[in-house]
Amino acid sequence: MSIEQIIVLALVQGITEFLPISSSGHLILVPALSGWQDQGLVTDVMVHVGSLFAILAYFWRDVWQLILGGVDLVRLNVTPRARLALFILAATIPAVIVGFALKESGLTEAMRSTELIAWNAIVYGALLLAADRLGPQLKSMEQMTFMPAMIIGLAQALALVPGTSRSGITMTAARFMGFTRPEAARFSFLLGIPAIAGAGLLTALDASASGEAISNDALLAAALTFVSAFAAIAFLMAVLKRFSFLPFVLYRFALGGFLLVLVYTA
Repeated sequence: MSIEQIIVLALVQGITEFLPISSSGHLILVPALSGWQDQGLVTDVMVHVGSLFAILAYFWRDVWQLILGGVDLVRLNVTPRARLALFILAATIPAVIVGFALKESGLTEAMRSTELIAWNAIVYGALLLAADRLGPQLKSMEQMTFMPAMIIGLAQALALVPGTSRSGITMTAARFMGFTRPEAARFSFLLGIPAIAGAGLLTALDASASGEAISNDALLAAALTFVSAFAAIAFLMAVLKRFSFLPFVLYRFALGGFLLVLVYTA
């Protein structure tokens, strides 16, 4: 890969993975506009690793509490941090089940339609706008209970359809249930840890089966993804303390519209 492709891939992956604007829409748009070839499975794995480490670094205090909560669960000590760890684990299950079903059915590739991604960017953007306008800002993550966690987990499973945005749909569900904007984002990112790790592991297994080796390009892509992803998380958390999701919604509308223009004028 050229250095330009590595930089663009890392920026797109790192930024769009965490902002509620649909990473799949951008990852389809990049090769369509640039003409670059697919970067390969190993690079896909490494950018996922970069994204994962960005969450772990930014939310290290929450991650440490989740680890301690896991220890509490093993000891059968039901503490608040143990309950949160259990909620994260339980909320991950729907995405695992749906992801496995899609992979076994062969529908994963069939859904990578630019038109589908475009419409999902628009439709789920409208849902995010509705949730942000209608949902009261009352709850913090410490007030999370099993039912809201599972609803957010079910929403995360919808993100397996390209164009939905994992962060966007989970924040939408959290906002509908009254969680504040920063707390909705915080739970979404923590919920993303097992989801991103699982996706990276599956891709790594596919890469290993195909005999691909880790190149210097892939390592550089991982490092740059970490930087861009960390910056994207910090940016979103700062924005949501002062503003609504409206700028991201408008961007999703513009992205969806532009993709539809590409589809219908091709």
